Amino acid sequence: MTMVPRINLSFDGRCEAAFRHYEKCLGGEVLFMLPWGDSPMAADAPQDWRDRIIHASIRIGDAEISGSDAPPHQYEPPKGFEIALNMDEIDAAERTFQLLAENGHIKMPLQETFWAQRFGIVVDQFGVPWAINCGRPLENRPD
Repeated sequence: MTMVPRINLSFDGRCEAAFRHYEKCLGGEVLFMLPWGDSPMAADAPQDWRDRIIHASIRIGDAEISGSDAPPHQYEPPKGFEIALNMDEIDAAERTFQLLAENGHIKMPLQETFWAQRFGIVVDQFGVPWAINCGRPLENRPD
């Protein structure tokens, strides 16, 4: 049996904007994006909801993330997790953290820790929590 875990994010009507933002700031590639109005569910979608996304997927590095716009009465902000981005360059970690922090909320500033050259947690402008981790090379880790 093959099993590949995948993250699926719900948005409050801003899935397309979020995925386009992730394309730019994370070097992602949108693989698929289907609006409600172009789906078999089009008849069930309110007129003002037809441009919202029923399903999208984006590749970021080796991972694939799915997303959709949840109907307003079903949307709940994400909580209890962060999407962890492990990076090997301090400059890239700092740049990525700053891009995700624009119009978002920093929960833990990007800083040196005992396990990482840089680590920080940010909730982006779309409500998605991210943990940026730039680990230490093996030869520089404390015993």
